[in-house]
Amino acid sequence: MTPKEIRNKRLAERMIKNLKRRHMEAFYCETAAEAVKKVSELIPDGSSVTWGGTMTIRDMGIPQALKERGTLEVLDRDLVESDEEKLQMYVRAFTTDVYLSSANAISEDGVIVNIDGNGNRVAAITWGPKKVIFVIGLNKVAQNVEAALARARSTASPINAARFSIDTPCQVDGVCHNCNSPESICNYVHFLRNSPKGRHTVVLVGEELGY
Repeated sequence: MTPKEIRNKRLAERMIKNLKRRHMEAFYCETAAEAVKKVSELIPDGSSVTWGGTMTIRDMGIPQALKERGTLEVLDRDLVESDEEKLQMYVRAFTTDVYLSSANAISEDGVIVNIDGNGNRVAAITWGPKKVIFVIGLNKVAQNVEAALARARSTASPINAARFSIDTPCQVDGVCHNCNSPESICNYVHFLRNSPKGRHTVVLVGEELGY
């Protein structure tokens, strides 16, 4: 193993213990390819599954892998176009068996931080789907909760604002201004610090994934 791989493994092992103390299932995969297989293994045949607005899940090819199984009801939010269809998909997500998401940041002691514009993702993480599976690259690990929130605000949010070409100050200069813009994508800040046992699962990945 390379020095980086050794460090990643040790960090992940420590974080898995902390996540389990918070009543979450947790796993570590060295590569994205391994993580795709692990996520698929965690979803039983016959399940309905969808995901939030996450580049991590898409870029890893998880949606396609789940569709190719042929034994799941995959609700692909990326195929809907109209606002009405999107709203219906958001509502349908609350009744799915499995909801997939990444995170904007996670602290070393296992607190998961997400920031949303519409709130549909953090709502589903909080309530609705029977099971939530997070896939989180170790690039999103921060030393503590304060650092995790800072990462979400100063790294993830400006990049997402640029991705959606949203008219916010951070889209202009890449810096969080703690703004109250009507187009802000930072309307809801969510901390997951504990889980109803068995509902939340975290798959940590030893690669840089998402923002």
